[in-house]
Amino acid sequence: MKYSLSKYLKINQLRLICAIAEHGQLGLAANEIAITQPAASRMLSEIESTMQAKLFERHPKGMVLTLIGQRVAQRAHNMLVELRDMSRDVDEMQRGERGIVSVGAVTGAAVGFVVPAIRQLKATSPKTVVNVNVDTSDVLVHDLIIGNNDFVLARLLSQFDTNDFEVCPAKSEKVKLLVREDHPMANAKEVSLKDLTAYEWVIQSQRAPMSEAVNNAFLNSGLRPPESITNTTSLLVMMSILISSSAIAPLASEVSELLVEKLGARLRVLRLKEPVEMSPYFLIQIKGRQLSPAAERLRALVLQGLKQAK
Repeated sequence: MKYSLSKYLKINQLRLICAIAEHGQLGLAANEIAITQPAASRMLSEIESTMQAKLFERHPKGMVLTLIGQRVAQRAHNMLVELRDMSRDVDEMQRGERGIVSVGAVTGAAVGFVVPAIRQLKATSPKTVVNVNVDTSDVLVHDLIIGNNDFVLARLLSQFDTNDFEVCPAKSEKVKLLVREDHPMANAKEVSLKDLTAYEWVIQSQRAPMSEAVNNAFLNSGLRPPESITNTTSLLVMMSILISSSAIAPLASEVSELLVEKLGARLRVLRLKEPVEMSPYFLIQIKGRQLSPAAERLRALVLQGLKQAK
């Protein structure tokens, strides 16, 4: 006999099959799904009629699954588990406890505020998947526009229309200068930019605000900006150059703190006389685009961290 796929079992029927398979008694199965035994008997007859197959053999000591019944009971169990998990997933996503979040950030903001916010989120919502995209502001905002980022910590550049975004003030980035631990200037009590003009520099990217910040600091001190420069987007390449030469690397203060104080890298932060600062970045999202509950929770945690840092 061919079972018609146009006929479907209801959830309560699936529950009854599983309950009978577990207990081997119709009365116990009826109690589990909160119906009477006669109602359970009628339901089982409907199931077997729909399936056009006998699922249980009736014996004096109970009910035993047939070969077909074994397969149906296993499938019924799997479907009920999937339905339970689906309901739980939806509930968790509505509460922001599960989901996928994509956040973009410049390096200092990623280290200083995104990572701590993720740790807080994961403490209560460990199943949330978070994608962190670290790049230059132009790439981050472009990816925000096309939907690859839910929100970003980046600078607003002139090529973008600010009317398209919701913008929250975030933070200015202070720049620290890193050198290897036995660098000629490493132990100096105070270093001026003039003392550093003869050294090689390694900078994160030629297009990044870091280069502008270094150049402006030199120009504001009446000095020519560094001429011997290696540009790289790789932090590992930068560190490799630092430890193998007398190069100087400008990094956001959060990144330098991570490398020197927390990771114990064999590097030193120069005690710089003149401050070097980059232009401020902002928390940016698309105006009118609704965030998922998980993304909204992460955004709130990032904003909380930024507020506490002020």
